[in-house]
Amino acid sequence: MNDRGARLRALLEENRPVLAPACIDAFSARMVEQAGFEVNYLTGNGASAALLGKPDVGFMTLREVADVCRNIVQATSIPLIADADTGYGNAVNMVRTVREMESAGVACIQIEDQVTPKKCGFLPGSIPVISLEEQLGKLKAALDTRQSENFLILARTDAAADHGLDEAIRRAVAYKEAGADLTFIEVEGTEEELRKIGAEVPPSHVTTLDESRREAALSVEELGGLGFGVIIYPGIVRCTYLKAVNDVLRILKEEGSTRAARGMMATFQEYNDALGISEVQAWEREYLG
Repeated sequence: MNDRGARLRALLEENRPVLAPACIDAFSARMVEQAGFEVNYLTGNGASAALLGKPDVGFMTLREVADVCRNIVQATSIPLIADADTGYGNAVNMVRTVREMESAGVACIQIEDQVTPKKCGFLPGSIPVISLEEQLGKLKAALDTRQSENFLILARTDAAADHGLDEAIRRAVAYKEAGADLTFIEVEGTEEELRKIGAEVPPSHVTTLDESRREAALSVEELGGLGFGVIIYPGIVRCTYLKAVNDVLRILKEEGSTRAARGMMATFQEYNDALGISEVQAWEREYLG
Protein backbone atom coordinates (compact mmCIF):
# COMPACT_ATOMS: atom_id res chain seq x y z
CA MET A 1 0.00 0.00 0.00
CA ASN A 2 1.39 3.38 -1.05
CA ASP A 3 0.00 5.69 1.63
CA ARG A 4 1.35 8.85 0.02
CA GLY A 5 -0.03 7.76 -3.33
CA ALA A 6 -3.41 7.22 -1.69
CA ARG A 7 -3.23 10.75 -0.28
CA LEU A 8 -2.36 12.13 -3.71
CA ARG A 9 -5.27 10.25 -5.27
CA ALA A 10 -7.59 11.61 -2.58
CA LEU A 11 -6.40 15.16 -3.28
CA LEU A 12 -7.14 14.71 -6.98
CA GLU A 13 -10.62 13.43 -6.19
CA GLU A 14 -11.41 16.73 -4.44
CA ASN A 15 -11.74 18.26 -7.94
CA ARG A 16 -9.62 21.29 -7.19
CA PRO A 17 -6.20 22.15 -8.59
CA VAL A 18 -3.29 20.95 -6.45
CA LEU A 19 -0.30 23.31 -6.53
CA ALA A 20 3.06 21.54 -6.78
CA PRO A 21 6.16 23.76 -6.47
CA ALA A 22 9.09 21.91 -8.03
CA CYS A 23 11.83 20.98 -5.61
CA ILE A 24 15.34 20.06 -6.74
CA ASP A 25 16.59 18.07 -3.74
CA ALA A 26 15.65 17.04 -0.19
CA PHE A 27 16.50 20.47 1.25
CA SER A 28 14.15 22.35 -1.08
CA ALA A 29 11.52 19.62 -0.67
CA ARG A 30 11.48 20.34 3.08
CA MET A 31 10.97 24.02 2.33
CA VAL A 32 8.00 23.25 0.08
CA GLU A 33 6.37 21.16 2.78
CA GLN A 34 7.09 23.70 5.52
CA ALA A 35 5.49 26.41 3.38
CA GLY A 36 2.23 24.46 3.62
CA PHE A 37 1.98 22.83 0.19
CA GLU A 38 0.34 19.42 -0.09
CA VAL A 39 2.51 17.88 -2.82
CA ASN A 40 6.15 17.96 -3.89
CA TYR A 41 7.23 17.66 -7.51
CA LEU A 42 10.83 16.72 -8.32
CA THR A 43 11.87 18.50 -11.49
CA GLY A 44 14.36 16.50 -13.53
CA ASN A 45 15.71 19.78 -14.86
CA GLY A 46 16.38 21.07 -11.35
CA ALA A 47 17.73 17.74 -10.11
CA SER A 48 20.22 17.69 -12.99
CA ALA A 49 21.35 21.19 -12.01
CA ALA A 50 21.58 20.41 -8.29
CA LEU A 51 23.28 17.03 -8.57
CA LEU A 52 25.39 17.37 -11.71
CA GLY A 53 25.54 21.08 -12.46
CA LYS A 54 24.39 20.18 -15.97
CA PRO A 55 21.41 21.14 -18.17
CA ASP A 56 18.45 18.82 -18.62
CA VAL A 57 19.54 16.88 -21.71
CA GLY A 58 19.37 13.28 -20.46
CA PHE A 59 22.51 13.12 -18.31
CA MET A 60 20.67 11.90 -15.19
CA THR A 61 20.44 8.15 -14.66
CA LEU A 62 17.68 6.13 -13.03
CA ARG A 63 19.86 5.35 -10.02
CA GLU A 64 20.71 9.01 -9.46
CA VAL A 65 17.08 10.13 -9.70
CA ALA A 66 15.83 7.28 -7.50
CA ASP A 67 18.39 8.19 -4.83
CA VAL A 68 17.26 11.83 -4.88
CA CYS A 69 13.64 10.67 -4.57
CA ARG A 70 14.49 8.36 -1.68
CA ASN A 71 16.16 11.25 0.16
CA ILE A 72 13.15 13.49 -0.42
CA VAL A 73 10.72 10.85 0.84
CA GLN A 74 12.87 10.32 3.95
CA ALA A 75 13.02 14.07 4.62
CA THR A 76 9.33 14.91 4.09
CA SER A 77 5.85 13.53 4.70
CA ILE A 78 3.83 14.83 1.73
CA PRO A 79 3.36 12.93 -1.58
CA LEU A 80 6.13 13.22 -4.16
CA ILE A 81 5.52 13.36 -7.92
CA ALA A 82 8.82 12.60 -9.66
CA ASP A 83 9.96 13.32 -13.18
CA ALA A 84 11.20 9.98 -14.52
CA ASP A 85 11.97 11.29 -18.02
CA THR A 86 11.41 8.55 -20.62
CA GLY A 87 11.70 5.72 -18.11
CA TYR A 88 15.41 5.64 -19.04
CA GLY A 89 15.01 3.47 -22.11
CA ASN A 90 12.42 1.22 -23.69
CA ALA A 91 9.48 -0.69 -22.22
CA VAL A 92 11.77 -3.25 -20.59
CA ASN A 93 13.74 -0.46 -18.91
CA MET A 94 10.41 0.97 -17.75
CA VAL A 95 9.83 -2.15 -15.65
CA ARG A 96 12.93 -1.46 -13.58
CA THR A 97 12.17 2.26 -13.42
CA VAL A 98 8.75 1.62 -11.87
CA ARG A 99 10.17 -0.89 -9.40
CA GLU A 100 12.92 1.49 -8.30
CA MET A 101 10.69 4.54 -7.98
CA GLU A 102 7.87 2.73 -6.22
CA SER A 103 10.32 1.19 -3.74
CA ALA A 104 11.76 4.67 -3.12
CA GLY A 105 8.34 5.78 -1.82
CA VAL A 106 7.38 8.00 -4.74
CA ALA A 107 3.62 8.62 -5.05
CA CYS A 108 3.57 9.28 -8.81
CA ILE A 109 6.03 9.23 -11.70
CA GLN A 110 5.90 11.33 -14.83
CA ILE A 111 6.94 9.49 -18.00
CA GLU A 112 7.22 11.18 -21.37
CA ASP A 113 7.22 10.08 -25.00
CA GLN A 114 10.44 11.75 -26.13
CA VAL A 115 13.19 9.70 -27.69
CA THR A 116 16.01 8.63 -25.35
CA PRO A 117 18.08 10.57 -24.40
CA LYS A 118 15.53 13.32 -23.85
CA LYS A 119 15.95 17.03 -23.32
CA CYS A 120 13.96 19.67 -21.47
CA GLY A 121 10.76 20.42 -23.37
CA PHE A 122 11.31 24.15 -22.82
CA LEU A 123 14.59 24.17 -24.78
CA PRO A 124 14.48 25.56 -28.33
CA GLY A 125 14.62 23.32 -31.37
CA SER A 126 13.10 19.99 -32.34
CA ILE A 127 11.72 17.65 -29.66
CA PRO A 128 11.62 14.19 -31.28
CA VAL A 129 9.09 11.70 -29.90
CA ILE A 130 8.70 7.96 -30.31
CA SER A 131 5.66 6.45 -32.00
CA LEU A 132 2.34 6.34 -30.19
CA GLU A 133 2.41 2.53 -30.34
CA GLU A 134 5.83 2.32 -28.68
CA GLN A 135 4.81 4.72 -25.93
CA LEU A 136 1.62 2.76 -25.27
CA GLY A 137 3.82 -0.31 -24.80
CA LYS A 138 5.93 1.58 -22.27
CA LEU A 139 2.82 2.82 -20.49
CA LYS A 140 1.43 -0.74 -20.32
CA ALA A 141 4.73 -1.94 -18.86
CA ALA A 142 4.51 0.75 -16.17
CA LEU A 143 0.90 -0.05 -15.30
CA ASP A 144 1.52 -3.81 -15.23
CA THR A 145 4.63 -3.45 -13.05
CA ARG A 146 3.33 -1.21 -10.29
CA GLN A 147 2.51 -3.05 -7.07
CA SER A 148 -0.21 -0.66 -5.95
CA GLU A 149 -2.85 1.25 -7.88
CA ASN A 150 -1.91 4.14 -5.59
CA PHE A 151 1.43 4.41 -7.36
CA LEU A 152 0.14 6.87 -9.93
CA ILE A 153 1.31 7.19 -13.52
CA LEU A 154 1.45 10.62 -15.15
CA ALA A 155 1.80 10.25 -18.93
CA ARG A 156 3.32 13.28 -20.63
CA THR A 157 3.57 13.98 -24.35
CA ASP A 158 5.99 16.37 -26.02
CA ALA A 159 4.48 15.81 -29.47
CA ALA A 160 3.11 19.33 -29.82
CA ALA A 161 6.54 20.85 -30.52
CA ASP A 162 7.12 18.95 -33.78
CA HIS A 163 3.68 17.56 -34.66
CA GLY A 164 1.17 20.13 -33.43
CA LEU A 165 -1.35 20.31 -30.62
CA ASP A 166 -3.91 18.03 -32.29
CA GLU A 167 -1.41 15.15 -32.36
CA ALA A 168 -0.46 15.83 -28.73
CA ILE A 169 -4.14 15.73 -27.75
CA ARG A 170 -4.61 12.47 -29.67
CA ARG A 171 -1.76 10.96 -27.69
CA ALA A 172 -2.93 12.28 -24.33
CA VAL A 173 -6.41 10.83 -24.91
CA ALA A 174 -4.86 7.48 -25.88
CA TYR A 175 -2.68 7.47 -22.75
CA LYS A 176 -5.69 8.20 -20.56
CA GLU A 177 -7.70 5.44 -22.24
CA ALA A 178 -4.77 3.04 -21.70
CA GLY A 179 -4.95 3.63 -17.94
CA ALA A 180 -2.75 6.63 -17.13
CA ASP A 181 -3.94 8.34 -13.95
CA LEU A 182 -2.91 11.79 -15.20
CA THR A 183 -1.91 13.27 -18.53
CA PHE A 184 0.31 16.23 -19.36
CA ILE A 185 0.73 17.96 -22.72
CA GLU A 186 3.91 20.03 -22.91
CA VAL A 187 2.97 23.29 -24.65
CA GLU A 188 3.89 26.94 -24.44
CA GLY A 189 0.73 27.48 -22.40
CA THR A 190 -1.30 30.07 -24.28
CA GLU A 191 -4.92 30.55 -23.28
CA GLU A 192 -6.07 29.01 -26.56
CA GLU A 193 -3.93 25.90 -26.02
CA LEU A 194 -5.03 25.40 -22.44
CA ARG A 195 -8.72 25.81 -23.22
CA LYS A 196 -8.44 23.35 -26.12
CA ILE A 197 -6.73 20.78 -23.89
CA GLY A 198 -9.38 21.27 -21.22
CA ALA A 199 -12.16 20.73 -23.75
CA GLU A 200 -10.70 17.70 -25.53
CA VAL A 201 -8.66 15.74 -22.96
CA PRO A 202 -10.41 13.84 -20.14
CA PRO A 203 -9.60 15.10 -16.63
CA SER A 204 -7.41 14.93 -14.70
CA HIS A 205 -4.55 16.62 -16.49
CA VAL A 206 -1.49 18.61 -15.54
CA THR A 207 0.09 21.85 -16.65
CA THR A 208 3.04 24.00 -15.69
CA LEU A 209 3.12 27.66 -14.75
CA ASP A 210 6.72 28.69 -15.19
CA GLU A 211 6.79 32.40 -14.54
CA SER A 212 10.55 32.49 -15.10
CA ARG A 213 9.67 32.01 -18.81
CA ARG A 214 6.31 33.69 -19.28
CA GLU A 215 3.30 35.04 -17.44
CA ALA A 216 0.48 32.62 -16.73
CA ALA A 217 -2.24 32.77 -19.38
CA LEU A 218 -4.97 31.63 -16.96
CA SER A 219 -5.46 31.76 -13.22
CA VAL A 220 -5.31 28.69 -10.98
CA GLU A 221 -9.09 28.85 -10.59
CA GLU A 222 -9.63 28.98 -14.36
CA LEU A 223 -7.28 26.03 -14.88
CA GLY A 224 -9.14 24.04 -12.25
CA GLY A 225 -12.37 24.67 -14.10
CA LEU A 226 -10.80 23.20 -17.24
CA GLY A 227 -9.95 19.95 -15.48
CA PHE A 228 -6.32 20.60 -14.60
CA GLY A 229 -5.82 18.63 -11.39
CA VAL A 230 -2.15 19.43 -10.78
CA ILE A 231 -0.40 22.71 -11.52
CA ILE A 232 3.39 22.48 -11.41
CA TYR A 233 5.67 25.48 -10.83
CA PRO A 234 8.87 24.01 -12.33
CA GLY A 235 11.20 27.00 -12.05
CA ILE A 236 10.24 28.41 -8.67
CA VAL A 237 13.14 26.90 -6.69
CA ARG A 238 15.87 26.54 -9.29
CA CYS A 239 15.49 30.06 -10.71
CA THR A 240 15.10 31.70 -7.30
CA TYR A 241 18.18 29.80 -6.11
CA LEU A 242 20.28 31.05 -9.03
CA LYS A 243 19.20 34.68 -8.69
CA ALA A 244 19.37 34.90 -4.89
CA VAL A 245 22.72 33.16 -4.49
CA ASN A 246 24.28 35.12 -7.35
CA ASP A 247 23.10 38.39 -5.80
CA VAL A 248 24.65 37.57 -2.42
CA LEU A 249 27.90 36.35 -3.99
CA ARG A 250 28.12 39.52 -6.06
CA ILE A 251 27.79 41.64 -2.93
CA LEU A 252 30.57 39.69 -1.21
CA LYS A 253 32.82 39.95 -4.26
CA GLU A 254 32.27 43.68 -4.73
CA GLU A 255 32.22 44.78 -1.10
CA GLY A 256 34.38 42.22 0.65
CA SER A 257 31.59 41.68 3.19
CA THR A 258 28.12 40.19 3.43
CA ARG A 259 26.87 43.07 5.59
CA ALA A 260 24.67 44.49 2.82
CA ALA A 261 23.24 41.03 2.14
CA ARG A 262 22.27 40.07 5.67
CA GLY A 263 18.57 40.68 4.99
CA MET A 264 18.76 38.27 2.06
CA MET A 265 20.08 35.39 4.17
CA ALA A 266 18.45 33.15 6.76
CA THR A 267 20.02 33.02 10.17
CA PHE A 268 21.93 29.92 11.25
CA GLN A 269 19.10 29.12 13.67
CA GLU A 270 16.47 29.42 10.93
CA TYR A 271 18.56 27.18 8.71
CA ASN A 272 18.89 24.47 11.35
CA ASP A 273 15.21 24.75 12.29
CA ALA A 274 14.31 24.08 8.65
CA LEU A 275 16.42 20.92 8.76
CA GLY A 276 14.74 19.63 11.90
CA ILE A 277 17.58 20.09 14.38
CA SER A 278 15.17 19.95 17.32
CA GLU A 279 14.29 16.34 16.46
CA VAL A 280 17.96 15.36 16.39
CA GLN A 281 18.53 17.11 19.72
CA ALA A 282 15.60 15.15 21.19
CA TRP A 283 17.23 11.90 20.00
CA GLU A 284 20.47 12.96 21.66
CA ARG A 285 18.75 13.59 24.98
CA GLU A 286 16.85 10.30 24.76
CA TYR A 287 19.64 8.00 23.61
CA LEU A 288 22.92 9.68 24.57
CA GLY A 289 21.94 10.78 28.04
